[in-house]
Amino acid sequence: MVIKPKIRGFICTNAHPTGCSEHVQEQINYVKQQGALKNAPKNVLVIGASTGYGLASRITAAFGGGAKTLGIFFEKEGTERKTGSAGWYNTAAFQEAADEAGLWSKNINGDAFSNEIKQKAIDTIKADLGKVDCIIYSLASPRRTDPNTGEVFSSTLKPIGNAVTTKNLNTSKREIDEITVEAANQDDIDNTIKVMGGEDWEMWIEALKAADVLADNFKTTAYTYIGKELTWPIYGHATIGKAKEDLDRATAAIKESTKDLNGEAYVSSLNAVVTQASSAIPIMPLYISALFKVMKADGTYEGTIEQIQALFSENLYGDNPRFDDGGHLFQNYKELEDDVQARIQAVWDKVDTSSIDELTDYVGYHSEFLRLFGFGIEGVDYEQDVDSVKPITNMID
Repeated sequence: MVIKPKIRGFICTNAHPTGCSEHVQEQINYVKQQGALKNAPKNVLVIGASTGYGLASRITAAFGGGAKTLGIFFEKEGTERKTGSAGWYNTAAFQEAADEAGLWSKNINGDAFSNEIKQKAIDTIKADLGKVDCIIYSLASPRRTDPNTGEVFSSTLKPIGNAVTTKNLNTSKREIDEITVEAANQDDIDNTIKVMGGEDWEMWIEALKAADVLADNFKTTAYTYIGKELTWPIYGHATIGKAKEDLDRATAAIKESTKDLNGEAYVSSLNAVVTQASSAIPIMPLYISALFKVMKADGTYEGTIEQIQALFSENLYGDNPRFDDGGHLFQNYKELEDDVQARIQAVWDKVDTSSIDELTDYVGYHSEFLRLFGFGIEGVDYEQDVDSVKPITNMID
């Protein structure tokens, strides 16, 4: 079939297998160009491995450090009539590249919140790896089923305390408008913490330790975005922010429970980038478009793969890791510089529908959004018929 992007609201409902493959290859090429990682992990479990920061982590560990990687994800396979998800095609491309490079790599498709998938991962580690020395936790999901009670929790994107009315970039209409988001109640907060907080990360580490598949001196990190004043009402000081704060609680709990292994647990604070998740958060498309304009002008812009390669080399496995005031590995320091934030605020205050292209890099934002799904990739012929069925090899049944 000939595949063109189908965009509905803030999501793209299809994906291009060739474009996704080329996008993955671009990231692999970047990591290779940076040279070999020092002190790289050997056996890496990536929970949430198929898109965004999780995929970038898997690519960095494998092609930067030569690591064996086990990837966990929940993606949709393509059929002859309908495309698969971008994450499915990304993983198929990663696996092909890993096979060609002679890198051990296996994949598990299913609900990472479930006990079944945790056990499947443990069985694979025992059979093929023995122990893992790095666990990356990079899940983004709107809901979670508690594996022990069966209760389903749904997250919300709401401010805490009072409703917030703020400027917003309506990507469907390509115009600046205002959006009002009603305040969360306590159930909203609690449910968001259950979905996006640290409980499942903690459960993964507990299960891996109980099965004796954690290596001595292992490292684990979960990813967060903290931001500054401009995004705090909807993000940092909102329901998502409370969930991210729970990652700090989980960090302390993991360190305590694995101190006999000298385990290291960190929350890594990363840049705002275009992801499927961030596109759904009010104000973030406008904020990121302004951020791109400022940081590209400074020559300091970093996309997903640049952030993660630097995180591994400078912080997670670096000799002198950088921490923020909250004790997180501090990778988004360039974004949070006062001068950068002041210039983003200036854009925010001034921009209207007529000046979107002049004052922001919405063109760049939209391009990155399309690239998530394999569209707009240089060198790909989008008029060409492509097979929407793309198997992933080394899949654990």
